[in-house]
Amino acid sequence: MENSKKIIARNKKASHEYFILDTLECGIVLTGTEIKSIRMGKVSIQDAYCQVKNNTLNIYNMHIAKYDLGNIFNHQETRDRVLLAHKKEIRKLAQKTVLEGLTIVPLTVYLSTGLVKIEIALCKGKKNYDKREDLKKEAIKKDVKKVMKNNY
Repeated sequence: MENSKKIIARNKKASHEYFILDTLECGIVLTGTEIKSIRMGKVSIQDAYCQVKNNTLNIYNMHIAKYDLGNIFNHQETRDRVLLAHKKEIRKLAQKTVLEGLTIVPLTVYLSTGLVKIEIALCKGKKNYDKREDLKKEAIKKDVKKVMKNNY
């Protein structure tokens, strides 16, 4: 059986703001109207971040828009949600965030065989000069690609 992925949301700022050291795929605990809203593509993880509290991995500031056809049991848009990962992985993430000062950032939200998954990353913050270097490298790659296209 194929593992088809349909990407719903992507955190584009993450690769600009952080050095991505390690990635992990997690499930997420959702309510009925949240999953319907996510399937319609109404989710944003631009300002979201993850933390380990009480041996559980949580995601904060993940915005899921209210479901249009929902009733009085509609969900809160930016509530704290629990991420599903193995206990060993959660302990490893907690240890790295505390000892090494790293952060956990969500990268993508996608549907995998009907289930919503979140790819999170263990990241280290970039300094301003690192960001400028990345922008220079991107510009050089873009120029080289343009020259190569024009020559052939």
